[in-house]
Amino acid sequence: MTKLDPICPAELTLQFIGGRWKCVIWWHLRKDLKRFGELRRAIPRITQTMLTQQLKELERDGIVHRKAYAEVPPRVEYSLTKFGKTLKPVVHAMVRWGIEKESGFHRNER
Repeated sequence: MTKLDPICPAELTLQFIGGRWKCVIWWHLRKDLKRFGELRRAIPRITQTMLTQQLKELERDGIVHRKAYAEVPPRVEYSLTKFGKTLKPVVHAMVRWGIEKESGFHRNER
């Protein structure tokens, strides 16, 4: 096992979508492509630098496709790849868990 090998299978998933913003970006791209400015407005708490960094990582990992148009002013659109769309059940499970947690479901469990 090398240093980069995941300790458990869930860690491999987190290597793709871990962190504060990647799932949020995925969520906003799940139905339709978005331009950079649209993503920035949809996620007001993320800085421009962080959004750029996270999009580059998602593109590098094959989750997001970036399409740049040779126009003035420049136009760039982001969409989920076929591989990125396979995260749908994972993210939706996280959403369901978050809704249950927020509703107090976790307080009734011991």
